[in-house]
Amino acid sequence: MSIDSFASGSVHSSSHSFSSARLGSNRPARPAQLDQAVADHLAGGVDPQQISELSHTSAASLLDRVHHSEDPQVVQRVLSLIDHEGIDVVAELWSRSEADSLPGILWRLYTLRTWMHRNRESISLLWRSGEPFDTAASAIVGIDQAPVASDIAKTADSILSGAFTGDFAVALERACVFCEVIASGLSREADRRGKESISQEALGVDSGDPKVASMLKTSRNLSGTAKDFKHGASLWRRGKLE
Repeated sequence: MSIDSFASGSVHSSSHSFSSARLGSNRPARPAQLDQAVADHLAGGVDPQQISELSHTSAASLLDRVHHSEDPQVVQRVLSLIDHEGIDVVAELWSRSEADSLPGILWRLYTLRTWMHRNRESISLLWRSGEPFDTAASAIVGIDQAPVASDIAKTADSILSGAFTGDFAVALERACVFCEVIASGLSREADRRGKESISQEALGVDSGDPKVASMLKTSRNLSGTAKDFKHGASLWRRGKLE
């Protein structure tokens, strides 16, 4: 996959984080980690207030359950919740939650991981553009200056699993810095393409590149999501992320 794929608008505005449209199976799956009562309520239909309450309860319960588990298989099941259990119930519970809430932040972490896995080759190139030299960002995220696709996939898993098994705020800070670097990489790539277009137009060649605007939009959305993660980390440390 090339960097051109990032002109497809795969990242929505920061208020909606990453695209949530059917990231998993289309079948009406039921995540095994969610309480049966929660799934039953959703199946029967509930009002927005009840969904909001369920979203907060389910997010807190899921996080607490993994934190108190010593079984690595539990962590793996939660990590791959969207991959193998389906997105329907999870999306219904969390996707409309505000960014400054626990379910909203968890939704962004899950969709970030999915996005990273799907675009790992392109992201590895963008990381090199956004972070051409090893800096504090490289150390925080845990990626060197020349990652390959498999490094991006491992980092995606590491960030999400760290949210459940380590310091939640640190995981959010890693996600924040990662988004900032990729946003910078996209901005640099868009700037390079824009200059090439201007040079070719000066020679009388019509080379308008509509992908530049899309890349810049994706960069802005990633920057907004980075701010969501940073704010979430601050709220968590103050005991106010619920």
